[in-house]
Amino acid sequence: MSATYLIDASVYIFRYYFALPPNWVSRSGYATEAVYGFSNFLLELLARRPASIACAFDESLGSCFRNELYPDYKCSRALPDEALAFQLAACREMAEALGIASFASERFEADDILATLTRICAGQRPVIVSRDKDLGQLLARGAATLWDFAADKQMGEADILAKFGVRPVQIADYLALVGDSSDDIPGVPGIGRKTAARLLETFGDVESLLARPREVAALPLRGAAGIAERLEEHAAQIRLARRLASLEEYVPLDIGAGALVWKQPDIGLACALAEEFGIGGLNGKIRRLASVEMEAV
Repeated sequence: MSATYLIDASVYIFRYYFALPPNWVSRSGYATEAVYGFSNFLLELLARRPASIACAFDESLGSCFRNELYPDYKCSRALPDEALAFQLAACREMAEALGIASFASERFEADDILATLTRICAGQRPVIVSRDKDLGQLLARGAATLWDFAADKQMGEADILAKFGVRPVQIADYLALVGDSSDDIPGVPGIGRKTAARLLETFGDVESLLARPREVAALPLRGAAGIAERLEEHAAQIRLARRLASLEEYVPLDIGAGALVWKQPDIGLACALAEEFGIGGLNGKIRRLASVEMEAV
């Protein structure tokens, strides 16, 4: 059975933006190394003949509902400048020309869109194409695996447990305790990865943990009494952090699973865009999609 791929587009766009030299330039004068890397990445995925495929793009920096809950959410991230914004838009144009369903929102993040798409097509056991640990949550919501395409490394539920010491369903609780510096989510002082994993192994989730402080203080952990005190002191912060780290799976996309079926690529448009973006060297791969897609139908 052909796979369903749900792609965390921004992760790979930024990877190529920082990893590749500026060897490609659009006709309008913008560097397009990220467009080249991302487009080549999509072509390699499409060569595998997926049954369904979708990209989630981030357009919510500073306008996400999480910023209403916590104004400092992702405050350390700068908005894209004009040159980067050009590449981000160009990547979405290429994805759509290649027949890939693409989604973005000013209120919800790409992670929320991926959670929603996972719910919509959970029966297909989608593969989440990303290297973002937060998306490990989706393994508890119907996703088959988390696949870091660039490293060709897949993670299932057992791999998440081995790496973080918690199950996929506990990732938001885990981040609520240890924090997430990449998103500017604060953690509880003095609670590191191992302690958080041990607490969640015993109590299951942060609400159960916060409801039983005496049991926390009695745990055979170094400084257990102090840990219990810090949990009580930071209870409101922990609940907020868990909300920030939890993925919203009801983004109003108003689609069904059929909307994610890989559509006939517009080969002419894709080739024209490649020329416009200075990545015409990919046109051979793009043209080969015509026969690949026809065979896949």
